[in-house]
Amino acid sequence: MNDAIELLQRLLLYQKNEITEYHLYKKLAQKTRMTPNRQLLEKIADDELRHYRQWQAYTHAEVRPNRLKLWRYYWISRIFGLTFGVKLMERGEEDAQKNYQELAEKIPEAPAIIQEENQHELELLRLLDEEKLRYVGSIVLGLNDALVELTGALAGLTLALQNSKLIALTGSITGIAAALSMGSSEYLSTKTERSFKNPLRAAFYTGGTYMVTVLLLILPYLLLSNYYLCLVCMMAEALLIIAVFNFYIAITNDERFGRRFLEMASLSFAVAALSFLIGFLLRTFFNIEI
Repeated sequence: MNDAIELLQRLLLYQKNEITEYHLYKKLAQKTRMTPNRQLLEKIADDELRHYRQWQAYTHAEVRPNRLKLWRYYWISRIFGLTFGVKLMERGEEDAQKNYQELAEKIPEAPAIIQEENQHELELLRLLDEEKLRYVGSIVLGLNDALVELTGALAGLTLALQNSKLIALTGSITGIAAALSMGSSEYLSTKTERSFKNPLRAAFYTGGTYMVTVLLLILPYLLLSNYYLCLVCMMAEALLIIAVFNFYIAITNDERFGRRFLEMASLSFAVAALSFLIGFLLRTFFNIEI
């Protein structure tokens, strides 16, 4: 009796997951302009609804979607892109999919459902065409250069100038000039390569990413007066940006998070430490007091 109740509860949970994902994919399809992506999402939604009805044949119950999960992943997908939102949700369902295999002896449809969840659906998701992913190389270029160059520059300026507002002013001028330079360089590079990317959009993603990163890293120097505290906050902010960005790339490109994160963080912090040392040596050598 207990086994039967436990089985029913598990099937009802699977039903809820399937109907939730059905409504999510339907909503995303309605907001997607690109026809191939819209058709793709509608196809996945139909698969989820079919899975829901297969479980319903055993539970004989109607189940409502999980509204919190539905809206959470809907807005994640809208803000950060379809590929990121959908793949993030699918990763969260891996444990549930593994449990399907335990039902194979009791539920004949279970192996077919798990096969579709693991293969058919994920293969379709790889076909999603998004501008954010087409220009991810330009975004990586802008973000990586901004983190490495500006963390180094701000670390050096912190010890050389020892004035948070002056550091912010100098860093802003340096960062904005570098952002414009990076954007123009990416435009010329993309135009020369004759790639599938639009040169203006590539320049926008590179320069825009650089500019946003500059503004975020400069912020502590604008809000705080203790320049050493500003330096600590700036490095912590850089670490957070690196973590968030690499998590995004790891999800969308099915890559491992740890290695990319450590590589990028190590590079940025090594340059910052070297620049801090250079700032100290130059200040001492030239005997400059501000």
